[in-house]
Amino acid sequence: MATSAQTSAGAAKAPSTSTSLGPLKRINAGLLNVAYIEAGPSAGMPVILLHGWPYDIHSYVEVAPLLASAGYRVIIPYLRGYGTTSFLSSETFRNGQPSALALDAIALMDALKIDRAIVAGFDWGARTADIVAALWPQRCRALVSVSGYLIGSQEANKKPLLPAAELQWWYQFYFATERGELGYRQYTRDFNKLIWQLASPKWQFDDATFDRTAPSFDNPDHVSIVIHNYRWRLGLAQGESQYDDLEQRLAKGPVITVPTITLEGDANGAFHPPARAYAGKFSGKYEQASMNTA
Repeated sequence: MATSAQTSAGAAKAPSTSTSLGPLKRINAGLLNVAYIEAGPSAGMPVILLHGWPYDIHSYVEVAPLLASAGYRVIIPYLRGYGTTSFLSSETFRNGQPSALALDAIALMDALKIDRAIVAGFDWGARTADIVAALWPQRCRALVSVSGYLIGSQEANKKPLLPAAELQWWYQFYFATERGELGYRQYTRDFNKLIWQLASPKWQFDDATFDRTAPSFDNPDHVSIVIHNYRWRLGLAQGESQYDDLEQRLAKGPVITVPTITLEGDANGAFHPPARAYAGKFSGKYEQASMNTA
């Protein structure tokens, strides 16, 4: 996956100590007015970085300047329900379906007049990036996906996991209840800080780091999007018919053909399949890498 931009990386080898991503930009894209950060030369190869739950664009505060200094055009959007990204219409259903989030990414590319991009992400962002690569390979130069192949379906989610794995999904079952929705709405920041601690047990983040991201959860659609996402996965919430065809295609577990790097950390507290379980889902140039948190 080497590119001309990568060959001039040079100064990008040193770790970044940046704590700010710069000013937000905004653009109407599909159903949303998307708030995003842009860094690097406008003529550089586009890289779209997608965050997960419960995180935001600051997940890439150290990565963005490295990519920008290497000549990439870096785009980091707030997902629907995060930060200052907002729906254009109050009538739009606050849908958390995976295919809906993937179409958000395609709509953003269209709005920015980006024909093809390297798409990367983790958690929800990795799932979205996987879907873009699987369903719209012509729009995807390459894929970088943390925890690999995260495309699933409601049918697949009917199958129980081993008890230890189910335990790691405790919040999914909590969100399936009205008590869980009320609890998440009342204690959003406390809840998400706990998830940070559980999902990254070796990450000794300070209050300032969390407080930099926490305002993103104040988005008025945040709770609705999160609850719908997890309930939809378990078949406990209806989706929207315009996404049926896409979800049916995803339910077949499409193979991803674009060049891909998958990443796994050595201290991932969230449930994730072993790399060997999904390697066969990538038929193009493929590399599995590890991230050491020590």
